[in-house]
Amino acid sequence: MWGEVLKTQELFKQFLAEIADSVSSSTYSVWFNDLELVSMDNQEMVIKVPLPVHKQIIRTSYMDLLDETIFSLTGINYDFKLVTEDELEKVTETIEDIEEDLKEQTVEWNTNLNPNLNFDNYVVGESNRLAFISAMNVAQSPGTIKNPLFIYGRSGIGKTHLIHAIGNYIKEHSNKKVLYTTSNDFRDEYAGISKQEKGKDTLEYANKFKNKYRNVDVLMVDDIQFLVGAELTQQEFFHTFEALYQQNKQIIITSDRSPDDLKKIEERLRSRFTWGLPVDIYPPEFELRCAIIEQKLKNTSIKDKINKDVIEYIANACPNDVRHIEGTINRLLAYTAMMTPDEITLDFTIEAIKDYVNINIYQENTVSHIQKVVADYFKITVEDLKSKRRSNNIARPRHIAMYLCRIETEENLAKIGLEFGGRDHSTVIASCEKIKNELKNNTTLDDMLKEIKSKL
Repeated sequence: MWGEVLKTQELFKQFLAEIADSVSSSTYSVWFNDLELVSMDNQEMVIKVPLPVHKQIIRTSYMDLLDETIFSLTGINYDFKLVTEDELEKVTETIEDIEEDLKEQTVEWNTNLNPNLNFDNYVVGESNRLAFISAMNVAQSPGTIKNPLFIYGRSGIGKTHLIHAIGNYIKEHSNKKVLYTTSNDFRDEYAGISKQEKGKDTLEYANKFKNKYRNVDVLMVDDIQFLVGAELTQQEFFHTFEALYQQNKQIIITSDRSPDDLKKIEERLRSRFTWGLPVDIYPPEFELRCAIIEQKLKNTSIKDKINKDVIEYIANACPNDVRHIEGTINRLLAYTAMMTPDEITLDFTIEAIKDYVNINIYQENTVSHIQKVVADYFKITVEDLKSKRRSNNIARPRHIAMYLCRIETEENLAKIGLEFGGRDHSTVIASCEKIKNELKNNTTLDDMLKEIKSKL
């Protein structure tokens, strides 16, 4: 018994150490340094906190971090119960009641899903709309269309949230057996077969492994790119894929790159990834970043203290990564808890996150920055602006971008032309004159330029 207690406490120390590595030293000191483990049984952790405010901040801002950290250490999705000293006696009685109830229950299938990640709190914009619609279709009719669903895009833009949402929807609306895993976990479990003692133990482990992954209705594998270099694991995943696909079981895969770009994954696997629907997610546009920030602030203590200027500042400071947005908000929450301002102003926010946000959003405009803003505004790509295409939906944004580069930067005409696909300086002059003359009588164009400049 005492050995188990010591083992649990050691795990909790490691858990806190992982938390300390994931947050700033000031955040850890304020919110985590004085946490104490009360108990850890039956997939529930009871943790004592010093004050009620700790419960509030941890629940609203750090539960995802707690969930991910304990799962990485144990492979188990624990439920966290935060209690103060006054509540401890009541919680202890509740735990005893739960333990009695659990003795009479059968062990449920562990889906590895995070119940907090669902479609309701997934914020949709132009950059992820197609992926969201495809995910909803799969969730409503798993195994019948879009199989496999292959979602790809850079790290931190919502792929994991989306597949957890699919799994949670299927689990809630059907009796289907759902399993979420990462390619690293799949690889590690498969490698475990070779670590068993030869004979009966090896056979039992291998059968258990196959039963786990092939006797499911929905298999979701996150970050498939990490199978690169693991040839034997790729072979096993191929056979798992085939077994599920032949039974019309739904397969969902995420990656940081498209199937065609996974050059070191077996060709037969890459070809199967394109059988259903490969769909990409782009980094969130400015409007979507603002909406994400508003969503994440909704249930926090500062939601009524923050104004639009602050939200737009954070959105500009975190241009490509939802995780960076989450970290910035957590930093602001921690700083607010320490300073307790009546209102969260733009100046207060700049001071709060200055050490966390390492870019200056008021940086001097560059040609590449202007190209990106103009391309986003007109919903085209920077490559379109640099291309030889002359259709009006490309040529007009190109003229506007050249004009803005001329008036907003100190680059010479030759350099601007070079940045637009190697065009001659006379082309840049013609584009600038065209926009300049049109501005004399076109108020719509004037308003458009003002809006683009505001985004710069």
